[in-house]
Amino acid sequence: MAFVQQASQQQLRLDEVARGLFSRLLQLGFSLLTAYVAAAGDGHVGDSATDRHNQTWKRLPEPHARSYRASFGLLTIARLVYGTRAGQKIPPVPLDAVLGLPEGEFSYVLEDWTQRCCVQGSFAEALGSLDDLLDLRPRVRSLEYLNQTLAEEAGNFACQRPTPPPEEEGELLVLTADHQGVIVRPAARMEQPRQAPQPPGPEEKRGQKKRAWVGAVYTIDRHVRTPQPILDELQRQQRDRTRPKPQHKPVWAAMTRQLEDTLCIGRITLFDPLAEERAQRDPLGKKETICLYDGEPALWGCWQEFLPESVGILDLCHVSQRLWGAAHGFHPEKGPKAARFVEERLRQLLEGKVGYVRGGLRQMVTKHQLKGQKRKKVREAARYYENNREHVKYDAYLAAGYPVGIGSRIAWKGRGCVGRSKARKRCCTYVPPTSMRIGPNS
Repeated sequence: MAFVQQASQQQLRLDEVARGLFSRLLQLGFSLLTAYVAAAGDGHVGDSATDRHNQTWKRLPEPHARSYRASFGLLTIARLVYGTRAGQKIPPVPLDAVLGLPEGEFSYVLEDWTQRCCVQGSFAEALGSLDDLLDLRPRVRSLEYLNQTLAEEAGNFACQRPTPPPEEEGELLVLTADHQGVIVRPAARMEQPRQAPQPPGPEEKRGQKKRAWVGAVYTIDRHVRTPQPILDELQRQQRDRTRPKPQHKPVWAAMTRQLEDTLCIGRITLFDPLAEERAQRDPLGKKETICLYDGEPALWGCWQEFLPESVGILDLCHVSQRLWGAAHGFHPEKGPKAARFVEERLRQLLEGKVGYVRGGLRQMVTKHQLKGQKRKKVREAARYYENNREHVKYDAYLAAGYPVGIGSRIAWKGRGCVGRSKARKRCCTYVPPTSMRIGPNS
């Protein structure tokens, strides 16, 4: 109150008042949290205590302090402990159980906040955000360790999620899957203490990548459309405000890894929960199931094995990427001609004329006598549509009200979505899922 009165007299700007209030609110929260811990006592339950295994421990003479890093700051909590003698492993501490303290020093609230930052950027960027907002300065290694620890519980957390209420579900059940190469930091290096950078060994190439398989499940109502609204959205001319929203969309990722003596293949690990989620959310099999994938043959192989009776659709965003690659074989990347090239052929694809597009691209390669990378890009696009011709019947999909895109909407600025790069940030807007976001630390 004194600060507000003083700020009013000095006629400070509103943002200066807000910053001052926020720092004082953090101090107030720290004081109140400290008072709450003090009111809980020191955990004294007598000269001896019995654990859940009916084993009796004596109280040690000296209190033991532990750190508790809350969103308000770092607290030091002194509590009495029970054991055999100092220096040995201490059984569960009574005060820790009363306060519900975590095993590590990070509070559960701070764990949640830090990991929300970590999955959006690097650990160093997350650390900078914590420092700017809360004046907290944990080590980057602490955030890395916390990320690994929480990741071990991801499977249990997914299994315990409740099934959405039927009245909140849409008409169609949609399953999506995609893959992305991610740079993997060697586990041996992560376990070593921090030291001066060393050159990579013969089996540790810089930038070595592994495939991460990402899947999602949601329900949505049918939405019958014509090609024009989709082109308008892709070109950012007009947003379709009547489009229904996905309902209850969990997203998860999997990678190939070794568990004891078993090699768990990433895509198989991904499709198992996809099939289970489908069975839970549509136990009677009344909903029509739509599967959206890119052109990766391994994904379609899993689709035939796990979900053969569903409708398989090639993701429109990946289809348009191939068109942009072909367009740049004939026209400059920046300019209206490439955009018109893509628009014309994308309209044909949405009208179900995949044969015209495929044949036209092959004829243009010969007519323009393309060579090198340009020829390769155009021929790859034509082959892509040929290999996936059973899954690009967009005229029928739109008439049935099916979704045709996984989740990325591509803006029309003369180039396609080209991956996780500056170019993608300029030309592509990613629609984040409702439950989880996938980032470089996932």
